[in-house]
Formats: sequence, C-alpha cells, structure tokens
Amino acid sequence: MAASSLASRIEAVRRFSRFYTRRIGVLRPGIVGSPYTLPEARILYALGRDAGGTASAIGRELSLDLGYLSRLLQGLRRRGLIQARRVAHDARRQHLTLTEKGRKAYEMLDARSREEMEQMLSPLERAERDRLVGSMSAIQALLEKEKGGEAPIVLREHRPGDMGWVVERHAVLYHEQDGWGAAFEALCAGIVKDFLEKFDAAWERCWIAERGGERLGCVFLVNDKNRIARLRLLLVEPSARGSGLGRRLVEECIRFAREKGYRKLVLWTHAHLGAARAIYRNTGFRKLPRTEAHRTFGPRAVSEYWELEL
Repeated sequence: MAASSLASRIEAVRRFSRFYTRRIGVLRPGIVGSPYTLPEARILYALGRDAGGTASAIGRELSLDLGYLSRLLQGLRRRGLIQARRVAHDARRQHLTLTEKGRKAYEMLDARSREEMEQMLSPLERAERDRLVGSMSAIQALLEKEKGGEAPIVLREHRPGDMGWVVERHAVLYHEQDGWGAAFEALCAGIVKDFLEKFDAAWERCWIAERGGERLGCVFLVNDKNRIARLRLLLVEPSARGSGLGRRLVEECIRFAREKGYRKLVLWTHAHLGAARAIYRNTGFRKLPRTEAHRTFGPRAVSEYWELEL
C-alpha cells in the first residue's frame, strides 16, 4: 500500500476513534455518570459477569499492565468493592470476587450502560441497527484476526431464511443425539410457523447467534398469556458448546422479559438434556413437580416444566 494511502486510512481510523469515544462518553469524569473510571468499571464488570476471577485473567482480558492493575485492585478493595481469598491449589494466587457493595455497583453500571446503548440505538430503524452491529462485528473480527484470535459470536434478531435453519438443525441434532424423528421436526416447524404468523415485535423476540456469517445457535421468547413469557427452541451447535453461548442466550431472554414487564418466564424441556437443565438452574429457573413420560418423538423421554419468577 502506498504511503499516502496508508496515511489517509490511519487518519480515518483516528477520526472514527475520536468520534466514537466522544459518542459513548468515555471522556467524561465517571463512566455512565458513576464515580468509577473506565478501567475500574471494566474490572467490576469482569468480576460481576464471571462471578469472580484472578488478577492475571483480568489483566489478560483488559490488556492492562499488572502494576497498574494492582493499583486499581487495591483501590477497589479499600473502597469495599472487591475481596480476595487464596486459591486452594496455589497459595500465590488470589481469587477476586465482588462484595455486596461491589455487586450493587456492577448492577448499576450494567443497567446504566444498557440504558445508554438503548438511547443510542432506539432512533435507528431495525435494518440500520443490524447494519451498525454488523459493522462493529466486522471491525472486531478483523482486528482480532490480526492478533490471531477467533471472531466473536454476535446475537442478532431473525431475518428471512433463519427459520428454515432453526427447524433443520433441531431435527438433525436431536435425531443424531436422541433418535427423535419426524414428529419432533413437525413440532419445531409448527412453533416457527406460529411465531412468524403471530409475531409481535413489542413483546417477542428470536435471537440468532452468529460468527463470521455462520449460525451457531438460537432461542425464542414468545408471549404466552397473563404477562407470562415462554422460552422456546434453545439450540447451540456442537462447535460452539462449552463457549457459554447457551447461558448467554438464556440470559438475553431473561433480560428482555424483565424489560417488557413479564411476571414469569416458563419453559418445557426433557430430563436427559443435562447441559440445558444446568443452564436453567444456574440462571434461576426452578423445576416444577410435574413430569410426563412419553414416546411422542420415538424413544422414551420424560418432559419437565421449569419457571422463573421475574
């Protein structure tokens, strides 16, 4: 690339960086109107999101010098926001967690950040939002590629062609792992048909998880009745399992349901689906006493009913 062409691109990137840092308020004294600096807020978010971690892991994630990170952590400990305990198998390392005060700070920062992003995105049309998020994902993917990293998984709303994929992948994966047949495929097809025909964007949503244009998972939230929402068709491709994507999809449903004022989130699953059941349990759902043994889809299965009070 000619020197003049490279120079013009450098200036374009710098110009965008100045615009975006101004747009999201990074230069304000406290992030999202809080008493915390951006590095402090990022540490609180990392610990709140993962229910704790080590200083070295946080330093790697945030690309912070360990000396600077140590000073930040000391400051947060003095303010009663984080606490530390020795790792059982390695006395040289400490596991960091949020205190009750720190948890409240994390929840405040998370809520305000979401509110600010909502204010930024709300004036845009749905296609414009998709274009914006897609462009951001492209930027991240290209820069991660430079570091040898893997492109991130993004969640987006459904678009034409997605529903055929949802039915196909449910049918194929459940046939391969459980031997379920045409009756299950018909059930999935009926669910997506109802969703498309009765879709109410104000109260319902489908999320498609995607990386580099490849679909990796999905989940639906539909309006049931009496301010009750129903979680349906959670699926994670085998290539993305173990990445936390399943929990991320469920948490997105919970967040959306709470935002809309639903009083309860319910779901139907099966006793042998251990990974999904663990996600439901760990995100606050409780299993109801009611169960049903059936052979609707071929091999014997036991249905379960779960719910989450919002």
